[in-house]
Amino acid sequence: MPSAKKVKWAQLRVGLMTIVAMILLGILVFLLTGTKKLFVPKAVLYTYLDDSAALAKGAPVRLNGYLIGSVDDVGLSGLNVPRRIIRVRMLVEAGALAAIPSDSEAGVSAENVLGTKYINIKKGTSIETVKNGGEVPSKDVSEFDEVVQSGYDVMVAARALLKRIDGVVTEMEKGRGTIGQLLVDKTLYNRLNEAVSEVQKVAAAVSGGHGTVGRLLNDESLYNEVRAAVGRMDELLAGIQDGQGTAGKLVKDPALYEDARRTLTELRNIMADLNAGKGTAGKLLKDDQLHRQIVELTARLDHTLEKINTGQGTLGQLLVNPNLYESLNGATQEMRTLMKDFRANPKKFLSIKLGLF
Repeated sequence: MPSAKKVKWAQLRVGLMTIVAMILLGILVFLLTGTKKLFVPKAVLYTYLDDSAALAKGAPVRLNGYLIGSVDDVGLSGLNVPRRIIRVRMLVEAGALAAIPSDSEAGVSAENVLGTKYINIKKGTSIETVKNGGEVPSKDVSEFDEVVQSGYDVMVAARALLKRIDGVVTEMEKGRGTIGQLLVDKTLYNRLNEAVSEVQKVAAAVSGGHGTVGRLLNDESLYNEVRAAVGRMDELLAGIQDGQGTAGKLVKDPALYEDARRTLTELRNIMADLNAGKGTAGKLLKDDQLHRQIVELTARLDHTLEKINTGQGTLGQLLVNPNLYESLNGATQEMRTLMKDFRANPKKFLSIKLGLF
């Protein structure tokens, strides 16, 4: 039987092993889930903000997105200066100080609109770097607040939209509206089913070669005719490309092109002569004297026609005097009768008298 001393010693060893295992387990959990690195020298940096934006202790501190530390404390600075109301104390890796220029800016960011807040230091361009216990200037967080506010507005709008969608779905489930009728009305369903059956019958008829559409799809003779027409069209295009026929000469014959070019040149010359007032046609277009003569001639013709219409002169009397018309008509009738008698008995009008003195 073991002595009491050995039993106590065994219990002590078990307790020590349990404590060591718990410590190792805690360290392992901390390393796997925590953001802090053990046995790494730390440095203190400060930044001042106008609003903490719900930033909490333990929040990550990043340099251009890379994790370099965490927030150690967030509190009031005691100052009444804009953008220096809140003081943030940060614990960062001492080795990271050499990578933080003195003109870098710190600001509050978030993984998303509703995500955890963190400090993001945007790296500057200065040669000098911050020192342990130094200050990193902050940038205005009003843009971040606007993003949060816009995200809240989007959520409110989305909530209202979801509420309206829920109302529409409720109305549809009750069979109201066109879509609701489609969902719950059996009569409409039966009609749609009948329509689908008719479409299937038409498709079957077309597939069987019945009707005009069916013949278009299944008649080989029609296919051969279309193929022959395409072949003739291809031969026609080939002939044109080879310069055959009138169309081919229009496309390929350079002499015809030169003739057309010369014709266009001559037309341009004629148009230039017309614009310059050369020739009869040019004078008709450009000569003001000829224009005045034509206007005067037109005026005289208009005056003459006016006299004729009012019965002045012989032509006017012919147009408006019925007595003159009847006299001319009677004279014409008498002339016709005279010519008729002359043709019938010319001896009556012709006589030869011979006499001796």
